[in-house]
Parts: sequence; structure tokens; C-alpha cells
Amino acid sequence: MTEPFGFDTRAIHAGYQSDPATGDVMPPIHLSTTYQQDGIGGLRSGYEYTRGGNPTRDALQGLLAALEGGERAFAFASGLAAEDALLRALLKPGARIVMGNDVYGGTHRLVHRIHVPWGVVLETADLGDLDRVRDVIRRGETDVVWLETPSNPLMKITDIAALAEVAHAAGATVVVDNTFATPALQQPLALGADAVVHSVTKYLGGHSDVLGGAVVLPAGELAERVGFLQFATGGVAAPTDAWLTMRGIRTLGVRMERHSATAAVLAERLVGHPAVRQVLYPGLPTHPGHVIAARQMRLFGGMLSLRLAGGEPAARAFAESLRVFTLAESLGGVESLVNYPAEMTHASVRGTELEVPGDVVRLSVGLETADDLLTDVLDALEAVAGGPTS
Repeated sequence: MTEPFGFDTRAIHAGYQSDPATGDVMPPIHLSTTYQQDGIGGLRSGYEYTRGGNPTRDALQGLLAALEGGERAFAFASGLAAEDALLRALLKPGARIVMGNDVYGGTHRLVHRIHVPWGVVLETADLGDLDRVRDVIRRGETDVVWLETPSNPLMKITDIAALAEVAHAAGATVVVDNTFATPALQQPLALGADAVVHSVTKYLGGHSDVLGGAVVLPAGELAERVGFLQFATGGVAAPTDAWLTMRGIRTLGVRMERHSATAAVLAERLVGHPAVRQVLYPGLPTHPGHVIAARQMRLFGGMLSLRLAGGEPAARAFAESLRVFTLAESLGGVESLVNYPAEMTHASVRGTELEVPGDVVRLSVGLETADDLLTDVLDALEAVAGGPTS
């Protein structure tokens, strides 16, 4: 879609034109693994073997590029498969990557356990501190700067435009994991980032029923390298998974509005609660990154974290006391989830600079009735505190 349509219009229509023979308004699921050739090398619409190209995956990739304001998008079997392909395209032995000191544990594990033994140098830093950023991002030494904003799970905010300016001055490539915000709320490429990655398993799919990842890029050499790696290493999104992701994206805009609105209600209500030491949500005016988040995000998203006054025992008990929130890995689905990062999503970074404090619980606020979710949280806090505290 080349016209300047709004986000919701692109989410519903971009990436696919209905089949003139059938009038399909949704792309069909093309399950064929191979395609008949009209003579040797005579490929129909360029399709040869589904690892190299598939019409359903191509429709998703066109949609993702349109939503993020990129020119090329590549859909993978998981978020980590997408990240690994991009890292392979950017790094070689001796290269140096600077990563936020509060990124998703699986991302850190991928670099620390796979790419560092291969010869890559990893350094972590608080990327919200521009003075610190200027110290660690050095010309001729730093190849990649990798960040999440909001970060997982401490909800730190990084100024994408300012960081990109510093990184580009040093000759580094800037990668933004936009999983928490989604393109409905934040457009990293428009703010100066060079690449965007997603776990499409989360908000883009939106229904906790599909695993996937994506890389979105401008056209150019880096896109060509990622495309080759997608083909050569084969970690592609399956046709059914691509279709499910597109199904979810059609409602992304309205879902993110509801996620954000309900998360804001919970965050505001829990500020000052005697059982809560701190509410981590960028929509709160007291959040240290609020001004930056308000500038680069349309809304503040559906993720929030709590630090409980009772420390680790209270956090564990709270996570296990909720009834509407489900104790589970992942995030971004229509259902509300609670996660204890220290032993769940971020267990792999215990003992490192990225270790998540034991008093933190992460809430993925779903689409249930806001009053039900608030009551659930308050009841669990009351149970943890041993009596009425609200």
C-alpha cells in the first residue's frame, strides 16, 4: 500500500491483494513445499521451494514491512531465530556488540552463549544514560547497539533518536526490539534505528497460539544478507504460523489501545499501595523515562512490573495467588499473564549484571474487564500482606 493510509487500515489491508480468481479477502494458507516449474528454471511468480519463498509468508512479510515503515521484512520460526539471523548478518569474530543491561534473558543468552564463544565481544550498559552510552560506544570499536524500549521486565525507556545519533557517529548499527511497544505504538525506524526485531509470538500474533519472529529493515545490503541467511539456514515461519500472525495483526491497533488503557488503570491504582514498593510503568508521570516515552510512543503499552514491599517471598506468593492472571511464560495475548522473571523468563541471567531482582513480578495486562483484573491484583496483594491493605 503506497498511499499514506492510517495504521489500522494498513494492518488490515497491507501485504496482500485479493486473488482475482476467487476474491479471497484473507490470504490462503499455501501448504505446498514445492512448486511446478514451466520448464527447467521457469518459476511461476518466483516460487521454487517453500524454504526460499512461500506466498503466505510473503504476505506476512509485506504486512510487517508496511507497519514498521521498512522496505524489507523477514518472518522466522521464532523471535530468537530472527535475532540470530540478524546477528549473523551483522557480526563476525572480533566484532563488538553493546546491549542494554536489562534486555530479555533469552536475547542475552543467545549472544553470551552462542556468539561470544564464536569470537564476538559483548558489553552491557544502561542505554538510558547517554553519558554512559558515549563512553561505551566507541568509533571503530562498536559494531552493533542493541536495545529494548520499554525493556523487559524493568520497563526502562531509551531515547531511540538520541541513541541512534550517538551510535551512528561511531559507525554502529542500531537494532531495536519493538516487541513490547509494537508498531502500533512506536516506530523505531522513523526514529533513526537501522533494524527492528520482534517476537511475533507476543502482541502481533496476540492470541498465544503462534510462535514466530521477524526482522524489518530498509532496503540495502543488510537486508540482502538477512534474506540469504533466512534461506540458507532455514528458520522460516511456517505457512500456518504466518497466517495466524496476519489474523492477529488485523486487530493489533484496537488491542493495543485496550491493553494500554487497562494497564494504565492498574498502574495508577497501585501507586502508593502499602504492599507495593514500586510500580514500573512508563505511563506514570513519576517514571524516569516518562517524558521520552511520551515523545516516542503513541500509548504506553500493556506491560507493567511491580516491586513488592515484602521482597522475594511476597513476589512469589503474589504471583501464585492471582486467579484471573495466569502464571505463565510469554506475554501480549488477549489473556492476562503474570510472570516471576527471576526464575522464569530471566533465569538464564542470574549471577550477571542483568539479574532481575527477586521482588519483581511482571504483568501482561490482557483484554479482560479492567475491574476484574484490578480486583484480582488487590486481592492477591491483600493475601500476601496478611490482611486488608487497599
